[in-house]
Formats: sequence, C-alpha cells, structure tokens
Amino acid sequence: MTDLSLDYALQTPGDLPAIRKLEARAFGPGRFAKTAYRLREGVAPDWSLSYLARIGGMLVGANTMTRIAIGGAPALLLGPLTVEEAFRARGLGEELAQKSLDAAKAAGHSLVILVGDAPFYERLGFSRTPFGRFQFPGPVDPTRLLHCALQPGALENFRGAVTFLIGTT
Repeated sequence: MTDLSLDYALQTPGDLPAIRKLEARAFGPGRFAKTAYRLREGVAPDWSLSYLARIGGMLVGANTMTRIAIGGAPALLLGPLTVEEAFRARGLGEELAQKSLDAAKAAGHSLVILVGDAPFYERLGFSRTPFGRFQFPGPVDPTRLLHCALQPGALENFRGAVTFLIGTT
C-alpha cells in the first residue's frame, strides 16, 4: 500500500525538473515575463530555506527562497510558491511558506520580500511595502509588493535597487 501522508522536505538540485514542471502547470508560460521570475533567472535557490511537499512520492507543492540584495544589503525573495491545483486551499502553501520563513529567521536573515496577494500573505506576517522603497529591474505592481520583517525594525535597513545577490549563481 502507498503511503499517502504529506511529507515536507528541503529542496535539492535534483528536485528542480519536477518543480519546474509544477510551476509550468500552475503559472503557464506567462510567468517568464514577470519581473520576480527574471530576477531569479540563473540564480540557484537557497537550498537551506526552500521546501517542497510530497504525497506518496508525488510533488504537490514547493516554495523557493532566493538570496537577493536591496540597495546592496542581503535579503530574501520568497517564491514562487506553487501548489498542485488539486491540493490548493488546504493550507499546504501556507505551511510551505511558513517553514521557509521559520528557517530564514533561525538562520539570522532579517527581511523577506515577494510580489503577491496581500490577503494570503498577510496571514504569514507580510505587509505592503511603502511605495518607492524598492526599485525592481522591471515593472512590479506596487500594491502587490510585500515584505516580512524577521527582525524588529528590519525594513528600516532596506531601500533601493533589488538585485540578485552576487556570488549566488
């Protein structure tokens, strides 16, 4: 009998092909035009902060954390957070994101940003980022730019251009 319990684990480089297929099913080809995707292009995830979920060995969800810089200061970019359609609205995405946030905080990181839906991510401690605080290398809807301060007052230490963190490729 197959074990159908939910299993969370850290991502590994060997998981990338399955994760990319999941992202293609969930977001389609238009995902490549988004600034957040372009920012991550060619940059490896932080394997110590990126989680996936399997049921019976089948990948059903993944959350990636990427090291970035904001005005030269190290930060993290959460996403993509991807859940197989049949498993959405069951708390799986929230659990994946929370595991990544907990690991980032434990590792001493201070700020995580993302481009996403405020009602979902506010439950995880994210807030809308003040307009003009961060400059992305392409268009970003400012109402969807969110941040999560993992340390008190962390947002005050970040302002400027959002880039990939040199040395992470």
